[in-house]
Amino acid sequence: MTSPASPVLVIGECVADIVRSGAEPERVHPGGSPANVAYGLARLGRPTVLLTELGPDANGRLIRRHLESAGVRVRAAEVARTPSAVVELDGQGRARYTFDIRWTLPPTELAEPPAAIHLGSIAAVTEPGAGSVLALVERWRGRARISYDPNVRPALMGDRAESVRRVERWVALSDLVKASDEDLAWLYPGERPEAVAERWLALGPAVVAVTLGAEGAFARTAEGGHAEAAALPVPVADTVGAGDSFMAAFLHARTAGAELAVCLTHGVTAAALTVARPGANPPSAAELAAALTDGPASHAPASAG
Repeated sequence: MTSPASPVLVIGECVADIVRSGAEPERVHPGGSPANVAYGLARLGRPTVLLTELGPDANGRLIRRHLESAGVRVRAAEVARTPSAVVELDGQGRARYTFDIRWTLPPTELAEPPAAIHLGSIAAVTEPGAGSVLALVERWRGRARISYDPNVRPALMGDRAESVRRVERWVALSDLVKASDEDLAWLYPGERPEAVAERWLALGPAVVAVTLGAEGAFARTAEGGHAEAAALPVPVADTVGAGDSFMAAFLHARTAGAELAVCLTHGVTAAALTVARPGANPPSAAELAAALTDGPASHAPASAG
């Protein structure tokens, strides 16, 4: 458990999500899985630092303003242009991504010791920056709790067997791992998520949580603990950022010492609030507290869907 005042260091990419949906006008939303988690943590009241890369362009300024509006302290290496992703939504609001991104984070020293470090997605597997992330995490492992979300992007992962090796290396370095059933289906075709979770626990983490879309989520611990949570019905605007909102709420609750079932409930509720509105827009602490009391549907925008 970490103090509520202890900062969480999130490491990873910022991405300008260029959202296209049918005949609607193109929209640009701040995104990137680690950036979304940082934003979600800060919205929930957790002091958060994001170690990332941003360009000196309009998208970079948009993303920085967005993050800082929630209280995230942004520590960004400058790159030529801010990464972007074209996000195409189908009729059910599910997202497909086409990326324009590089990850070149240089070797980095921390200005202050973190209580926890979260990483994942593109920044954990894309060289040369992934090497800098690994070196930093290895220096702090044992002194800071490590959480990891592979957030698999097949178009950027390359060879599947090599991707599995890299993902499992991060799993073994982490205390808490979260993945989606879609992540696991790509990494381990045909395997049950529950079987993968058990195998990952054997690699070293204390907790593995898996989101199952409309089927909810489950979590297991190395000590044999198990919890499940049903998905919560809300009108769906899109699914962009839902997994990151789950991660932020689950991690926030877990680092505050909440029981596993409570962490799952916070996660699925935050995800439900996020899918009910466009873009990666996680709930504030007040919104999450109200939804936990009244149910997320009562706080979903009337126009969503």
